[in-house]
Amino acid sequence: MEQLGFEFAVQPRKLTKVTPARLATFDDCPRRYRMAYVDRPPPARTGPWAHSTLGAVVHNALRALFELPPAKRTPARAAALVNEHWQDGGFADSRQAAVYRERAQSWVSEYVEHNDVSETPVGLERWVSAPVSPQPGRPASLIVEGRADRIDERGPELVIVDYKTGRRPPDEAEVRASQALAIYAVAAERTLRRPCHRVELHHLPTGTIAAAEHTEAGLRRHLVRAEETAEDLRTATDSLAEGGDPEALFPARTSARCSWCDFRPSCMEGQQAAPPARSWELLAP
Repeated sequence: MEQLGFEFAVQPRKLTKVTPARLATFDDCPRRYRMAYVDRPPPARTGPWAHSTLGAVVHNALRALFELPPAKRTPARAAALVNEHWQDGGFADSRQAAVYRERAQSWVSEYVEHNDVSETPVGLERWVSAPVSPQPGRPASLIVEGRADRIDERGPELVIVDYKTGRRPPDEAEVRASQALAIYAVAAERTLRRPCHRVELHHLPTGTIAAAEHTEAGLRRHLVRAEETAEDLRTATDSLAEGGDPEALFPARTSARCSWCDFRPSCMEGQQAAPPARSWELLAP
């Protein structure tokens, strides 16, 4: 398999480290990026969100499942692991939490029943990192890194697997457009020294698996966009350190997302842009 050809040489210039979460946060709202990653101490946040709690429980249960010997990866054990990792944060009350605990148990047990879980992944919640340049022959301009839910080994290649518990199932277009999955593929190839082009989203509530095969050109397009965002956030952060105006350098980008932003209590613009969401409103129906 032909290698992607990214430039990995170490350069004298200090490279900007970026994760998919940092890039997405800055693109979504520079104000939220500043509050999450720059301001110290960080401003006041909302309480936990039920959909985030649910997602974390399912991720933790599946990670624990794949840490078991293959013979013990049964539907019943998967459901039991949901119980072991369960938390109630963000749910309306104990009754609602109990309903979703049962649903999560059903999701993971059906996932194990209908998918081959006998192979042991090469990475579980694996941190991967690589200095890269989107342009062939150019020095590395940034370091992309992140923690992939699961990295499978299928034949000579690696496959990135990401779990989802949201309200709607993903499709191929969403998978192909995901900057996070593309970054994981590039960084996994560098870290584990194996080709990696296929990325998948596994939607637990519906059992849907959406997949895409990235080309070298497609991965480079994602890296170009990541480089542009990284340059913008680096410029804003450096200007702030030199005494720049934080409100001008990191403006609020208001939208409907302001209803459930973690930093809503600390952002007047967000409070004025959208009404507050209840902490359980984003749960999968």
